This record gives sequence, C-alpha cells and structure tokens, in this order.
Amino acid sequence: MATVFKHPQALLSAVGSVLGSSDWLNIDQQRVNLFADATGDHQWIHVDPVRAKEGPFGECIAHGYLTLSLVNMFLPQIIDVQSVSMGVNVGCERVRFPAPVVVGSRVRGTGELVSAEEIKGGIQSVVRVVVEIEGGEKPACVVDTISRYFPA
Repeated sequence: MATVFKHPQALLSAVGSVLGSSDWLNIDQQRVNLFADATGDHQWIHVDPVRAKEGPFGECIAHGYLTLSLVNMFLPQIIDVQSVSMGVNVGCERVRFPAPVVVGSRVRGTGELVSAEEIKGGIQSVVRVVVEIEGGEKPACVVDTISRYFPA
C-alpha cells in the first residue's frame, strides 16, 4: 500500500522514510517475449526456453531493462503524492541488477525517500526502489528514481 503525502511539501520532512510496497507481479514468458519484441532484444537467455535450460541460469530470465521498466508500474503503488497539477519523471541514477529474474518468479517494488528539495515551482524527490524477487536473497534491481511534483 502506498505511502500518502497530502501535498508535495510534505516530502521535505519525510526524507529517510521507508515507503510502501507494490503488489507482487508474476514475470511470465509472454511478458518477456513482448518486451523482446518491443526492444528487439531476442537473446536466447530471454526467449528460448529449450536453449536457456542448458544456459547459466537454467531457464529463461527477464531482461534487466524489463525489470527496470516495471518500476514505473510500482511507483504509484509505493508513493502517492496528492494535491499536484502534475508529476514528472525526471530520470534515474545508480541502476543496478544484482540478481536475474527467472521466468515464473514474482517481483515487487519497495521504496525509500532518499531526498527531497525545492525546485522552481515544485518539489524534486529521489525514491530508491528495490525490486525484490520473492524468496530471493538479492534484489533484481535497485534504482534511484527522480521525480518532480508541481502543486495544484
């Protein structure tokens, strides 16, 4: 469940807060194949289950960038900033992929508000999102996302 901030200004006093977690999401072969089609990355470790069985992971794995792209789905489930005219994704920093996501795994995002500062017309925040693999020892992805919120 998302951590709710009634106004973007509230982010300034919440730096260091652990935020919510997203729902678990199953990573199936169809999602991986669709991502391969969208990006043109059809490497066998992602899309060839027969060959992948003999590969280094024992089965197909999700693309790292597929895992990263899911952060956009997870963020609204992690943090809800209200009373805004718009929120803008500015980018990300420090993207890492510590562990592969094997097809059939479930993942979710958890967040921490790393920083928040006033910018012209709004508030800029950095939320560190950790994409966890259910039952995994290491996360699939760790990324610092940068967003700007403009008050309504």
